Amino acid sequence: MDEKGAGMNILLDALTWLTVPAHWLGESGILVRTAQHLGLTLLIVTLAALIALPLGTWIGHTGKGRWLVSATGAARAIPTLGVLTLAGLWLGIGLAAPTLALLVLAIPPLLSATYSGIASTPRATVDAARAIGLTEPQVLAQVEAPHAAGLVAAGVRSATLQVIATTTLAAYTANYGLGRFLYEGLKTRDYAEMIGGAIVVVALALVTDALLALIARRLRARTHSYSDNENNSLKESL
Repeated sequence: MDEKGAGMNILLDALTWLTVPAHWLGESGILVRTAQHLGLTLLIVTLAALIALPLGTWIGHTGKGRWLVSATGAARAIPTLGVLTLAGLWLGIGLAAPTLALLVLAIPPLLSATYSGIASTPRATVDAARAIGLTEPQVLAQVEAPHAAGLVAAGVRSATLQVIATTTLAAYTANYGLGRFLYEGLKTRDYAEMIGGAIVVVALALVTDALLALIARRLRARTHSYSDNENNSLKESL
C-alpha cells in the first residue's frame, strides 16, 4: 500500500474512532477534555487581557513605554514548548507550567492590538475632545477606547486561536485537555486516537474563530458608526 493509501486509512480510522460513544463520555472522554481545553483557554486569555489591555491602553494613550510592545512582540519568536519545558522544570508537574507558557504566548497580540487601537485614534479628534474640556480619562473612555474596540477584538481573536491550538501542550506536564489524546496516541502508537484528537482541536478552533470573527465584525461596524457620530458631535461643539 502506498503512502497516500496508508494516510487515507489512518484518517478513516480516526473518523471511526470519533464515532465511538465511549470515546466521548467519562472523565477522560472528548466532552470532558473539550471542557477542560476551553476552560484553560478562557483562563489564559482572561489573565492575558487583565495584563495587556490596561498596559496597552496606557502606552497608547501616553506614548510612553512603546519599547514594551516591541519587546513582547519579539517574545513571540520564543518556542512555546521551550518555555513550557523550562517552566515545567521550575514549577513541576501540573497546570502552573502550561499556564505560564501560554501567558507568554497570549499577551503579545493583545498588547499590540490594544496599543495600536488607542494610538491610531486620529489626533485631530483627540485634540478636539480636549478642546471642549474633556478630561484625560474622558478622552480615553469616550474617544480612544471606542475607536480601539475593533482592533482589540481582533487581538482577542488572534490570542484565543493561538492559545486553543497550543493548549494541547498542557498535556505535556498535566493530564489535561485535548492534547492528552495526541500524547497518548503517540505513546501507544494509536494513530486513530492521535488524529481524532487533532481533528477535535481543529474543529474547536474553527468554530471559535467563526464566532469571534462575527463579534469582531459587529464591533468594527459599531466602532465606525460611533466614531462618525463622535466626530460630528465634536465638530458641532467647537
